[in-house]
Amino acid sequence: MITCIVIDDDLNTTKVFSDLLELMGLDVLAQGYDGNDAISLYMKYRPEIVFTDIMMPNADGFYGIKKIKEFDPHAKIVAVTADISAETQNRLRELDITAVICKPFKQSEIKQVLMEKYKINSWK
Repeated sequence: MITCIVIDDDLNTTKVFSDLLELMGLDVLAQGYDGNDAISLYMKYRPEIVFTDIMMPNADGFYGIKKIKEFDPHAKIVAVTADISAETQNRLRELDITAVICKPFKQSEIKQVLMEKYKINSWK
């Protein structure tokens, strides 16, 4: 079973996204609400995939991604964001993330990313 963590400052988004991932057969190890949570939860659980929002108060997703990548350059990170600006896309490319899922997210888009990037296709 693929392990992951979900990071988003919106509690409802975190819950809904986690529920969808679990329905798809992933093991959601933990949920966090800012970039600092992303870092600490990654260090604690070492998940196979990190799903993180970008625009969050305190420490944003860019910060979390940068610190995780410094610790583990091979970390698989998927940005889940409503910010599709060219600047954000460029910053994410520079951070060498695995994929971007745009908000509002659709289950089909999540499945597509999981199939293309992680070869996951055994849905529950």
